[in-house]
Amino acid sequence: MTIVDIFGYFAPLDFAAVGFLLVSWLGMSWRVETSSFGRPSVTVLMVRYRREWMRQMVTREPRIFDATILSNLRQGTAFFASGCMIALGGVLALLGNTESLNKVAVDLSVIEAPEYVWRIKLLLVALLLTHGFLKFVWSNRLFGYCAVLMGAVPNDLEHPQVYDRAAQAAEINIRAAWNFNRGLRAVYFSLGALAWLLGPLFLIASTVVVNVTIWTREFSSKPRDILENDAAP
Repeated sequence: MTIVDIFGYFAPLDFAAVGFLLVSWLGMSWRVETSSFGRPSVTVLMVRYRREWMRQMVTREPRIFDATILSNLRQGTAFFASGCMIALGGVLALLGNTESLNKVAVDLSVIEAPEYVWRIKLLLVALLLTHGFLKFVWSNRLFGYCAVLMGAVPNDLEHPQVYDRAAQAAEINIRAAWNFNRGLRAVYFSLGALAWLLGPLFLIASTVVVNVTIWTREFSSKPRDILENDAAP
């Protein structure tokens, strides 16, 4: 069976639905992380507070409070990485179990299709989950780097590198948070991709729901308004 035969079973609407999901995923990530627009996202607004956090850390004694916050952030990345691994393992197990795939096909769709069709649809979910897992792992590691940099900030306020090192820690912290958010968005869209099992129209609808959910939380939520009002100009 050739690639043409395999993908020949999918309708043009299937390709359009998958393309819509991928474009939405990449486009939403670009918009959330872009600060050149008039209405910045929660992710962009939090950048200011992360830099301010590291500036305040310089004069805070002891710095156990800062270490505790960072530890909680690392625990969050570890939790979601573990969750992605469990979900990915379930999807891969389903991919390798023909009998389970047939049951899923019967339960979720009235359209009969070859087994490879369901495998391809689940493969999209697996790829998104894999991307999310890698982002969470990298975020966890960056928070670890941030912890080292925070430990390297001198206690002597007269030290010439004290604020420079704090600024380095802030930038690493920001990159860790952005990778964490990228992992979350991959998880959101992986959940939306599950709707493809029901058909392309359901995939389009679920992608719209995911877009609205992310947009609302990043640009139209009450926490976002609070952050903007309290942020320094």
